[in-house]
Amino acid sequence: MSSMKSVIHAKDLKIGYSEKAVLGIIEKLEIQQGEIVSIIGESGIGKTTLLKTIANLVKPIEGILETFGEDVVTVRGRVGFIPQKLGLIKHETVFANVMEGAICNESIWRSITGFHEQKTIATVQEAIEQMNLSDKINEPVKRLSGGQQRRVAIARTIAQKPRLILADEFLSELDDNTADNVWNTMLDYVKADSITLVIVEHNVSRAKSAQRCFSMQNRDTLEYATLTEVE
Repeated sequence: MSSMKSVIHAKDLKIGYSEKAVLGIIEKLEIQQGEIVSIIGESGIGKTTLLKTIANLVKPIEGILETFGEDVVTVRGRVGFIPQKLGLIKHETVFANVMEGAICNESIWRSITGFHEQKTIATVQEAIEQMNLSDKINEPVKRLSGGQQRRVAIARTIAQKPRLILADEFLSELDDNTADNVWNTMLDYVKADSITLVIVEHNVSRAKSAQRCFSMQNRDTLEYATLTEVE
């Protein structure tokens, strides 16, 4: 483990939306390249806020937070985030939505003009195929079921080719069989290229199948949550 690169380093990290609304303090968190990590805890405890803070969508109140050995502000392109609220463009096709993830690796000119490289188009098609949505590639997202839309959001992140994936309840709205298939597909994908995966997961059994599992919970004597690794 010592030879692996640090992907997430946090120390005395205070998360929340203001000094008067602190949700948690992460005393120490080290996650290495290629690790698969899950976070469990009650609703509203601060799990989503922690992921958003790592993704640089919410600013830390104080403390140290680095991804890939750098300040989180500088590495956004290498971080993929699958949110609970999917943020899909409902009137656009599956292909167009997944392309939104892939174009972060193209030049600004290609992104603006829509003249995409062939390898980018191939990346989008492959991501859509991995999520078993090839037959829906030209369908407007608004016509898809909730579970299918969630798979589109996952494909969008895969097409981005991030080195760190943060997934917030990314298997919700999927039936058990589809959830297992998507989970196994994601595991195969991240293991093949030593991508780091951090998930918030309500399914405790699935969460504990990760290499490391953390529980976020309130201590009786404190007004904020802390993060403890589950043995």
